[in-house]
Amino acid sequence: MLSLYNQVCQQCSQLITNRYSTSFSMGIRVFDRKFRMPIYAVYGFVRFADEIVDTFHNYPKAELLNEFRIDTYKAIKNKISLNPVLHTFQQVVHQYHIEMELIDAFLDSMEMDLHFTNYEDSLYKKYIYGSAEVVGLMCLRVFCEGNKEMYERLKAPACSLGSAFQKINFLRDMKSDFQERGRVYFPGIDFTNFTQEDKIQIEADIKKDFDDAYLGIVKLPKGARFGVYLAYVYYTNLFQKIKHAPVSKVKEERIRVNDRKKVMLLFSSALRNSLNLL
Repeated sequence: MLSLYNQVCQQCSQLITNRYSTSFSMGIRVFDRKFRMPIYAVYGFVRFADEIVDTFHNYPKAELLNEFRIDTYKAIKNKISLNPVLHTFQQVVHQYHIEMELIDAFLDSMEMDLHFTNYEDSLYKKYIYGSAEVVGLMCLRVFCEGNKEMYERLKAPACSLGSAFQKINFLRDMKSDFQERGRVYFPGIDFTNFTQEDKIQIEADIKKDFDDAYLGIVKLPKGARFGVYLAYVYYTNLFQKIKHAPVSKVKEERIRVNDRKKVMLLFSSALRNSLNLL
């Protein structure tokens, strides 16, 4: 009955993804079937770790995160866990040879959120790498299916895409990060005095990340390309909304792309994909 247990655990990671992110869920659904469950597993793992530091305010976050780290290592070592999210994740780690360095960097970045509220340049880069770029690299390990040459060739664009996504999240969530958690991620930025010039500089940095990322997206394996491109389209659309919003709006509300627009983007992206226009 281990196969049934594996299936139930996989469904848990899928449920987590579907409930927490409509954008990534829609992107994953258009992957080749062989890629869907592994990416659900990666998302479920990173989502739960992030929840510990972002929302468990009345609980011992440091203790819980440390337990999560220990349980992750045990799951990988023993190749089994009673935590459904960790059980599914360890399977992916072993199947696709995801390096412990990537896992450690991710968990280290989550721990940083327990200790830092302002991120100067070196901390900012370390946090971006650990919280976002390594997640892109985990997914790339899945997409490359052991092709080392392809992985090395696409590492930099995968990091750029993860970086762009995270920086947009920082802009979108500036209000809640500052008011609920006391955090400001962008180096040298004072939330209470966030200016249009600050916003333009951050947006230029994001634009470069997106440009670099696109060069890698079009070289992904066919079964992964459209799903990653779709996530790219969703985020570039959100990016455009943020770019056109005044600073006051960015500081006062969480800008988002509504579900109807996401469906429209899905169909237009599917058309481009079918015509080989990516």
